[in-house]
Amino acid sequence: MPPGLRTNVDGMPVHNADIGAIFEEIADLLEIRGENPFRVRAYRNAARSVAELGRDLKTLIDEGRELPKLPGIGTDLAGKIREICESGTCKLLEQLHRQMPPAITELLKIPGLGPKRVKLLHDKLKIKTVEELKRAAGAGRIREIAGFGTKTEASILQALRERGASPERYKLTVAAQYAEALESYLAKTPGVQKVTVCGSFRRMRETVGDLDILVAARKGGAVMERFTRYDEVKTVLAHGETRSSVRLKSGLQVDLRLVPTESYGAALHYFTGSKAHNIAVRRLAQARDLKLNEYGVFRGKKRIAGETEESVFAAVKLPFIPPELREDRGEIEAARAERLPRLVEPDDLKGDLHVHTKATDGRHTLREMAAGAKAAGLSYLAVTEHSRRLTVARGLDPVRLLKQIDEIDQLNGELKGITVLKGIEVDILENGSLDLPDSVLSRLDLVVGAVHSAFGLSRSKQTARLMRAIDNRYFTLLAHPSARLIGEREAIDADMLRVTRAAKKRGCFLELNVQPDRLDLTDVNCQMAREEGVLVAVNSDAHSTYDFAHLRLGIGQARRGWLAADDILNTRTLARLRPLLKRTMG
Repeated sequence: MPPGLRTNVDGMPVHNADIGAIFEEIADLLEIRGENPFRVRAYRNAARSVAELGRDLKTLIDEGRELPKLPGIGTDLAGKIREICESGTCKLLEQLHRQMPPAITELLKIPGLGPKRVKLLHDKLKIKTVEELKRAAGAGRIREIAGFGTKTEASILQALRERGASPERYKLTVAAQYAEALESYLAKTPGVQKVTVCGSFRRMRETVGDLDILVAARKGGAVMERFTRYDEVKTVLAHGETRSSVRLKSGLQVDLRLVPTESYGAALHYFTGSKAHNIAVRRLAQARDLKLNEYGVFRGKKRIAGETEESVFAAVKLPFIPPELREDRGEIEAARAERLPRLVEPDDLKGDLHVHTKATDGRHTLREMAAGAKAAGLSYLAVTEHSRRLTVARGLDPVRLLKQIDEIDQLNGELKGITVLKGIEVDILENGSLDLPDSVLSRLDLVVGAVHSAFGLSRSKQTARLMRAIDNRYFTLLAHPSARLIGEREAIDADMLRVTRAAKKRGCFLELNVQPDRLDLTDVNCQMAREEGVLVAVNSDAHSTYDFAHLRLGIGQARRGWLAADDILNTRTLARLRPLLKRTMG
């Protein structure tokens, strides 16, 4: 299991992602019914708050502890969270299912169809299923509805044709909730000696298509029977002595493979992947007249390695290659030349340079965020509220920012073991200028710049925008550089090599934002930053004390990007960090 992704899984499995999915479905059904938009928004906000929360709500309830106070979640929604954790469902959702056609929410999975359009289709054409939608679109009836037209109808038809071509992928932090529970469950099976979740999950890919679980056990039948009887299984796709496959109620497919202990290392390497990496290693084995598969490394019929992954790599004259690097992007050549980096570890982080409080859109106070950072093992954090242009987040204008500067100075006089740095997450405007005047920015310890608008600019304009922002004399750090939201918004079109080199020239830094829907920089751009000599800051972008738990998720992304501790800005002590920040401040 990747470090930092483990939770308590006692009792009936109910994950934060399950609660979020129920709230999201309630919001969809309420909107299709034309209910009060404020009520709909409350459920959507609750879904976002809960789904990727850094604390497991089921565990808190099982332990008899109070639920965390989250914005927009009052007594009613907190009660529903308890109901879901205790029963696995929600009476309101069941009531809505009885009142609405059961398949109607499937329509929402078609790109371009939100709740409002689904409601129109239902009201005007009585469409309740995907099949009915397909027939109506094929007959040209959808274009006749006001607000649709021929282009929308054509795009719906295209989406229907492509439906199922790209299997659903789950964000890493969501997949972890299911992986951890299953790993713990299977480990308790009598006779099981080892359990590992492999595949893209072990490689810490930002999204996961399915889960591959490897088990070493004395009795295959017992573990396979226990696996297929797991509470969350919806469908058993295959059930054998050494291989079984199921689909969970969440839709996630899980494949289980059983191997003997003497083959565990070889199977672990094989099922971790990637496919391209495995092919490259297999070729090295073939060049030495060896056969490599999931059962071991063989010379003729004799197994010479395979009990551990280290033995598999040693058989082909390679040092151990960490799972996060196994993408066939130069790791084998680097390993042969003894040039693999010593990858960053979670405990290497000393601070966090991107944090929000209740002054804007955060959930906790300045003092509470400082205490949360200290509890997470950090020795400093930078409070970087949104600037005034982001009105939806109640961004700070110069007057409010200067007031917060004074509050931070006062708080630092009272704190022990943690230091708060003064910063701002300033909007990068469309022309590349910053949202606050230099006279205010000059009062800060660091300036974090971010794109929150005009995502559709051309490549040349977007690149010029970022480079002009970086050229500001007080600019320190480019936050979530691609501005992508995984599965929701594509990355902006910018020349990241030019941007990275501009940051190098100015002595600025790039951020790896660890929020589960961002993980931005991408792994490829992290590796590029390393090669160009630009330090990367692994930041939580925390909006609550619970978000510090996501820092370990970001470490996984940093490791995929080949980053060592020295490649990361905030692995430095505060004494070593301050001169680097000061260099960027005028």
